[in-house]
Amino acid sequence: MSKKPQTPAYASASASAEKKTGGTNTGGKQSRSAARRAATERMREERERAERSAKIRRRTVVGAATAAVLALAAGVAFAVGGSSGPGDAAAHGPLVTPANASGADGTVITYGKGDAPHTLEIYEDFRCPYCERLETTDGKTIQQLADAGTYKVEYHLATFLDQGLGGKGSRTALAAAGAALNEGVDKFKQFHDVLYANQPDERNDSFADVNRLLDLAGQVPGLKTDSFVKAVQGGTYAPWADQVGKAFDKSGVTGTPTVKLDGQKLEVFAGGAPVAPDRFTAMVKQVTG
Repeated sequence: MSKKPQTPAYASASASAEKKTGGTNTGGKQSRSAARRAATERMREERERAERSAKIRRRTVVGAATAAVLALAAGVAFAVGGSSGPGDAAAHGPLVTPANASGADGTVITYGKGDAPHTLEIYEDFRCPYCERLETTDGKTIQQLADAGTYKVEYHLATFLDQGLGGKGSRTALAAAGAALNEGVDKFKQFHDVLYANQPDERNDSFADVNRLLDLAGQVPGLKTDSFVKAVQGGTYAPWADQVGKAFDKSGVTGTPTVKLDGQKLEVFAGGAPVAPDRFTAMVKQVTG
């Protein structure tokens, strides 16, 4: 999704500045020199932004020590949740698979009509900023086509950004999504949408805070049952979230979001931005006929 900045645009900006200053006098030369320096600085800043985005999007699984070194080298501080999220003990508890989970090993969440003739696979991480952009732009269209019976949606969720950025927000949010799934597929879908609508910056690990997740769950009518709250606070589905993340790791998918229709990858980003809903619909029709 992230692309290197197009240098001709900055070159044009520099040339435009030179035209405005004009002439061959000393003042003009100084102005042109200043314009070139400014253009060069803008190019450097844009390159750095693009490189940071590319690093975030690339699925890099690194050890905790390596992640810490990278974070320090980048001068980035991550807000990692402490006692307010399910601890490691919860992750090593018994494996409890939510009701309504699908797939041979219960690591897939299927939304839509079971007899739909086509399958749309969506690979996402709750901390992934590009996933949020896709959901914001095309999420309603994706759901409308599923509700119409064009396809059923299979969600394959990841936790790799916890490993790449540090923290546990991806896993904790996924465990909470498992608790929502246990309440019903529709509850999962609504909670999924609420999480993306309220996604923090990927460097902010606020999804590791179960109290924050419970606050967001309040936006889904009927979700905050006693069993849901207990499951989120106790990390009931943390081991399941780990299993879901491992299934993603074995899928061969190398980045999020990835969208496949009947196994065929859809290019849902163009020019660094999600395709428009009408373009998404056209791509679906091209595959489904």
